[in-house]
Amino acid sequence: MYLKNDHITLRALEPEDLEHFYRWENDTTLWAVSSAVEPYSRYILKEYIAFADKTIYEKKQLRLMIERNADKAVIGAVDLFDFDPHHWRAGVGVLVDKSFQYQGFGTEALELLVTYAFEFLKLKQLYAHVPVTNAVSKSLFAKLQFVHTGTLKSWLRQGDEFIDVDVLQRVQ
Repeated sequence: MYLKNDHITLRALEPEDLEHFYRWENDTTLWAVSSAVEPYSRYILKEYIAFADKTIYEKKQLRLMIERNADKAVIGAVDLFDFDPHHWRAGVGVLVDKSFQYQGFGTEALELLVTYAFEFLKLKQLYAHVPVTNAVSKSLFAKLQFVHTGTLKSWLRQGDEFIDVDVLQRVQ
C-alpha cells in the first residue's frame, strides 16, 4: 500500500481536521515557510476541506493528513503542490505538529509521499524550498535522497530581514 506503513497512514482530509488546520495555519511561526501573511478563518478552512474532493489533476495540489496508526492521532500533514502533470513534477511540503516532532514521523511521512508520487503518480521529480536556516528540514530531505541544486537569494522575508532558500530536488 502506498500511503500506509506500520506506524502511520497518509489519509484524505476530513471535516474533523478543521481544528488542526486552524491551529497550524494560524501559527505565525510557520508563516515564513508557508507564505501566509494573514490568519485564516474557520470558514475559509472549511471551504478548503470541502474542496478536497477534487483530484490532484483538477486542483494541482494534494494535502494528506499524517495519522498515527496506534491511536488515530493526527500528527501532521504532507503536501504535493504546484503539481505539473505535463512536466511530471510537484513541490513537497511536510508539517509535523510540535508535540510529535523528533520521533521519526516526518521521515516516514515523506518516504510514503515520495513513493506515492514516483510509483503511483509516475512523477519524474519532486522539489522543496527550504530556508537555509532550517537544518532539521534539510536533513529530513537529505535522508530521502533530495539533493541541493541551488539557492534562491533573499527569497523569504522574516521581519526586516531576507533569508536564502535552498532548492532541494529528487529526480527519478
